[in-house]
Amino acid sequence: MVAISNNRIATQPTQLLTADERAFFEKNGFLHIKNFVSRDTVQLFLRELQQVEADWIAEKVDKINGIPIKFGRDENGKPIVQRFAFTSLFSPVLHEFLQDERLKELTQLLKPYDGRIGEEEKDGLVVNHYVRTPESNFSKMGWHTDSPRDLFLGQRIRPMLNVGLHLDDCPMSNGGLRVLPGTHKQNTLLTLFRKRQFIDHRPDPREVGFDIEAGDLTIHNGSLWHRVEQSPNVGASSRRRVMYIPLVTGEYQPKNAASKTPFYHRLGAKIFR
Repeated sequence: MVAISNNRIATQPTQLLTADERAFFEKNGFLHIKNFVSRDTVQLFLRELQQVEADWIAEKVDKINGIPIKFGRDENGKPIVQRFAFTSLFSPVLHEFLQDERLKELTQLLKPYDGRIGEEEKDGLVVNHYVRTPESNFSKMGWHTDSPRDLFLGQRIRPMLNVGLHLDDCPMSNGGLRVLPGTHKQNTLLTLFRKRQFIDHRPDPREVGFDIEAGDLTIHNGSLWHRVEQSPNVGASSRRRVMYIPLVTGEYQPKNAASKTPFYHRLGAKIFR
């Protein structure tokens, strides 16, 4: 379990997944774990993000380790960060959260590959802030898999998990994550071309959505087709903030201030508008 003590996170190792949950993940490629952290812990994380956001806006930070930071405006016209990267490197609290033994246990879902938490790899701890306003650049995301990123980097597709800690209540009726169960088992051709990556936003009759509460965790295989449905609401009621913890495999490849911006991010800047 996770608790707060003097603005620090206290964790106690515990068995996270049952045999049935492991079997469900193997078949379907995703899991939804309720109440992974308390609502008090969620509020602590939100305060940390607000401080990081304020610092980046004041310092006019536009990239971290070569990864562009996405900005927009909230329902009051206030500048906000809509996509953070390597966030835990700027917050001791969030860095400590990534040491949670239960997160490390999730690497077992990557067997027979050796998995790890990629705090300094890929885009690090990503935080997405979806909000639907006239000046928001980020309110939805089309169907995609996470696999083409490896190909853009000149690498073969490597197994990974996308682990999202949700910081807002978001019933399925308010948009949010949608997945296509079982598509993580498809061949490489379908992993890349079943749908138009990021461009296709159309609902699929086979898709599954989630009734999310703040503090819930969702896990999905990086090769699973998924999207983010736009909220039917506008303004504060459309808000959805998620921290994404990358669990990766393969050679350790940390990034630093000299790292180049990957091509897929330059392409993404043209898509997410």
